Amino acid sequence: MTDATDAQLAAQYEAYPYPKRDPREEAKRLIVGSPGHLREIDHWVFGGRRPATRPLNALIAGGGTGDATIMLAQQMARAGRPGIVTWLDRSAAAEAIARARAEARGLENIAWERRSLLDLPGSGLGPFDYIDCCGVLHHLPDPAEGLQALLSVLAPGGGLGLMVYAPHGRTGVYMAQDALRLLAAPEEAPPARLDVARRVLRHLPESAWLRRNAYFADHIDGGEAGVYDLLLNPRDVSFTVPALHALLDRAGLHVTCWMEPMRYDPATWLPDPKLRARAAALDPVSRAALAEALVGNISTHVVYCRRAGERVEPADPTRPEAVPIAREMPGEELAKHIRPDGTLPFLFDGLRAPVPLPGLAAAILRLVDGKRTVAEIGAALASRGTTPDAFGRAWAATFSALERVNRLLLAPQERA
Repeated sequence: MTDATDAQLAAQYEAYPYPKRDPREEAKRLIVGSPGHLREIDHWVFGGRRPATRPLNALIAGGGTGDATIMLAQQMARAGRPGIVTWLDRSAAAEAIARARAEARGLENIAWERRSLLDLPGSGLGPFDYIDCCGVLHHLPDPAEGLQALLSVLAPGGGLGLMVYAPHGRTGVYMAQDALRLLAAPEEAPPARLDVARRVLRHLPESAWLRRNAYFADHIDGGEAGVYDLLLNPRDVSFTVPALHALLDRAGLHVTCWMEPMRYDPATWLPDPKLRARAAALDPVSRAALAEALVGNISTHVVYCRRAGERVEPADPTRPEAVPIAREMPGEELAKHIRPDGTLPFLFDGLRAPVPLPGLAAAILRLVDGKRTVAEIGAALASRGTTPDAFGRAWAATFSALERVNRLLLAPQERA
């Protein structure tokens, strides 16, 4: 990573550490997202089978101003989960902000490493049970090399959470980048390039696709760092579903989840039975690619993956000792949003998708607190007259539907 483009990238992130964050905001809210959410890692990477008592050694490769690092470290601290989250990035400016955010929260389970992820092989770091790499691979000269660097420090049985850009939902971005390369050469100083970009945005023609695309907002509310990263980044590659699958497959990785699964299922978007039948005949990657091409609003791909030879069978959500847990919105709140027709509405970047649920779903969700087992939930409903068979059918349908939208997951087992 010593070419001219890389030098420009390094200068960008020192001048405009990304994303824009103010440590004083930590007192107001915790920024959460995917990948890297603790409950998602437990469920989608480890299948709910990794004991909560086992220390989690996590790496945030390309930590930036700290979103994923702070989120995971805070979630582990709140849950009393042992382990360390290692922030890794080469930007001193970004590190200063991330450290200030951690200090504001009093987090002591973070290690700091200022270096490139390409330096990981032979670094002595790791091995890591979980590696998060969000928004980095698509800026590298060779994403495959970056992936191999991450795998060099991944522990046996570990997994990764990755985010890369997707082309269809970023329609307009690359056209604007082409224009700005002509008006503000990458060799110019970052402040001068940013000034040109802001002037172009003020005078962007009505016909420009960037003005019509509402599926990202970095250039609107992301501050200087957001504008620069979206429109002036000197190296920016996007991946379709097949292209990302090919990259991961060559690295020997198996995807455990495309986030969210329902979004990548073409049946979600094709009510016509004949079209659904044609889609069902496709292989899994082609089905996901079809969904991506149909909706047109996927601007990033988030995946969880493991080594292909280390696939884990997800824990059975119907077993009596399984403990369901809501990802963020409590089960009781989810129940309140169920409509009279029995559906729970979801928005995927403005695209509405109603999720049909069984009649008992609301009663079940009110009992999901991350502590009760499936058996205890069933017993509570049995005391109200629900038969075991009726509960079993309703629970299986409820969990399946809400797992597909990443809202209902399985808590990890307490011990080995």
